[in-house]
Amino acid sequence: MQLLEQDRKKIYGALQEISDSMTRISAEKDFISETLKDLHDQYKSTISKKSLTKLATVYHKQSFNEEVAAADEFETLYQNITGPIEGA
Repeated sequence: MQLLEQDRKKIYGALQEISDSMTRISAEKDFISETLKDLHDQYKSTISKKSLTKLATVYHKQSFNEEVAAADEFETLYQNITGPIEGA
């Protein structure tokens, strides 16, 4: 495949920008992990790491109402399936 020099430079520049963006993403993920670890270390007797992670995710997505609705739906479904069978 032959590319014009201007096309090659354009693609190469885009690859550099993508790589820089991926580096920033990686650094942000490291920051999030370290912050959650620090919080867990400080509050592990009262809040699980799983709950801290979920709190952060729900807060970021602003999806509290959806989470509550999903939990309510699951609770109802679970109780309907595992509860006493009528007439048994």
